[in-house]
Amino acid sequence: MTIQERAIALLEAEKTRQPINPFSKMTVEEAYHTQLEQIRQKVEAGAKVVGKKIGLTSKVMQEMFQVDEPDYGHLLDTMMHLDGAEVSMDNFIQPKLEFEIAFVLKKDLKGPGVTMLDVVEATDYIVPAIEIIDSRIKDWKIRFEDTVADNGSSAGAIIGGKPTKLDQVNISHIGMAVYKNGAYSDSAAGAAVMGNPARAVAWLANALGEYDISLHAGEVILSGALSKAVPVESGDQWTVEFDHIGSTSVTFKS
Repeated sequence: MTIQERAIALLEAEKTRQPINPFSKMTVEEAYHTQLEQIRQKVEAGAKVVGKKIGLTSKVMQEMFQVDEPDYGHLLDTMMHLDGAEVSMDNFIQPKLEFEIAFVLKKDLKGPGVTMLDVVEATDYIVPAIEIIDSRIKDWKIRFEDTVADNGSSAGAIIGGKPTKLDQVNISHIGMAVYKNGAYSDSAAGAAVMGNPARAVAWLANALGEYDISLHAGEVILSGALSKAVPVESGDQWTVEFDHIGSTSVTFKS
């Protein structure tokens, strides 16, 4: 299949909510170009890029999907929700949730050569986030190349909490607790993401630089899941609470 054909197949799977078989014989570079072609078509149809997401940054997520490096995807305005949102399950095929720290930028970042210090200087504030991931590939039977082509398996994001300046917290030590329908589900700390989530954002800026893409002022950057992704069912309410930076929640309905 060509890059164009793969992009069209994934767009159709998303539109019809009918997943497709994994791709075969695709390089990582071809996978990223497949992702970029989908984003190009969505922007052409009226969507706006409002941020980027980093995936597979924590050891638990890499083990979950049997990969050993991060990936990334694009966030569009059509994917974003506010804290406390009710989200319809009808928008997804096989959704899961990830719980993350989001960076909101005040300066552009473009690789190569972006450091953690550059990320700190370019960050306006951080907030809690829940990412909705979904696979347009059947049964989540994905290779690294499949999830890359599929926009990093991204499907939505809920942004909440209180905007917090990086100099007010030790981001590696921020604790996180996750609750499903009010009952404790999981916990982790910021260091789960590459030792420091700012390191993940620097990795992203440098990875995107290879495709002449920048992180822009005003964009939301999801820095990667601190813990394992969890499946979602209609009626679930999920809340994530972070030390110092607040919480965010989402409810799913049919």
